Amino acid sequence: MNCAEYKGLLVAYIEGLLSEAEKRSLQEHLKGCAACQTELDEINNLRRRLVNNGKILAQSDIENVVLERIIREQNVRLQTAEKAGTSLRIRRIIMKSKIIRLAAAAAIIIVAIVGVSRFFGGTVTFAEVIKPILNARTVVLDFVVGSEETGPVMHDIIFGSKIRRTFSNMDTILIIDLDNAKMLTLDPPSKGAVYVGIDGPLREGTRNLIEFVRNAVIRVKDQPDMPVQELGQREIDGRKAVGFLVRGLNEDLTIWADATTATPIRIELLYGQTLYILKNIEFDVPVDESLVSMDVPAGYTLSDKQFDMRQFTEQDFITVLRLWAEHMLGGNFPESLSLEDLMNLTPQIGQKIGQLNISDEEKTQLGMTLGRGFVFFQQLGPNGVDWHYAGGGVRLGDASKAVFWYQPKGSPTYRVIYGDLSVKDLAPEDLPK
Repeated sequence: MNCAEYKGLLVAYIEGLLSEAEKRSLQEHLKGCAACQTELDEINNLRRRLVNNGKILAQSDIENVVLERIIREQNVRLQTAEKAGTSLRIRRIIMKSKIIRLAAAAAIIIVAIVGVSRFFGGTVTFAEVIKPILNARTVVLDFVVGSEETGPVMHDIIFGSKIRRTFSNMDTILIIDLDNAKMLTLDPPSKGAVYVGIDGPLREGTRNLIEFVRNAVIRVKDQPDMPVQELGQREIDGRKAVGFLVRGLNEDLTIWADATTATPIRIELLYGQTLYILKNIEFDVPVDESLVSMDVPAGYTLSDKQFDMRQFTEQDFITVLRLWAEHMLGGNFPESLSLEDLMNLTPQIGQKIGQLNISDEEKTQLGMTLGRGFVFFQQLGPNGVDWHYAGGGVRLGDASKAVFWYQPKGSPTYRVIYGDLSVKDLAPEDLPK
């Protein structure tokens, strides 16, 4: 079970309605899940306070209404005829005891914490939705860069500051240690392994997307003037979901959460000009720590070279454009340029590099140059750099037409790359129209 399912058992656990197997399973989960334990403590504390002050509620007829609704919710949560019968027996016991009736009437507020407030017109709140995002120690998710129909799918297993990342369009496995700014790259077909240094901007660009989302959420919490827009309801993968939109300085964050459990099920992050879609999200799931080990697996051969991806340049990016036009498009530049395009390109251009009549070391160096060129391009948008691509229809070698231009931070001029891959500095008023 995941956190959402365990949280759905908390009220039944407090009331002693779980089977022994469910009880043991929940107790084991609570030992390792701070978020669920905190919620259990909050429910228990609130229950005690409400019971102590329950006499106020004895003055009205609210008990009967509350009890009927609580029991209906319990029947849904327990989802078995046997337990439903148990709830009905509890109803008869409750109605014979004044003290228990007071506690049950007070329970309207307890159950509101875990979802029964919806019977009274309440809704999922942004505060509920962001809890697992902020507190989960492990997260498993899929994410797509760009179009969900055409973009490659990455699968992340996140354990603290470590990530195991696999790809739908290539065999490569990445084990990323963000704390130590190091990445272990594994190639299953060749059983090759190499360590790559990722300190600096690359580490920030590689940081798991949940961390980006956390930082955006924290900024909202710390800056009350940043409004959270409610998007209403929609159906996602057969589940009713509610949405929230947060606009930051350089990102738009949309979170869709299950309308019953308040658990995020889809997150859309528009960061600069790049859209990331996170889906199939699971929080605080058991993860075998060996999956994110930085040790080279048995059977793999470690390269005697260590590569550094901290330094990336405009020339690396120019190499990407040349390789793309020269080896993939028959001498033409691509019609469009985006991070999604580059990620879709990676497997094919890697294969082309492997076919070149050069040494293995030169192939490796060219592959690393390709990677640094990707990083150069990727960090433009998030750093607020103004850039434009106009290479569609341009032939490699055409010195008269600009294919790409960008304005480095703090520079009064733009760097303009032409079809022959020469570069000029131009004032904004002299840029191609």
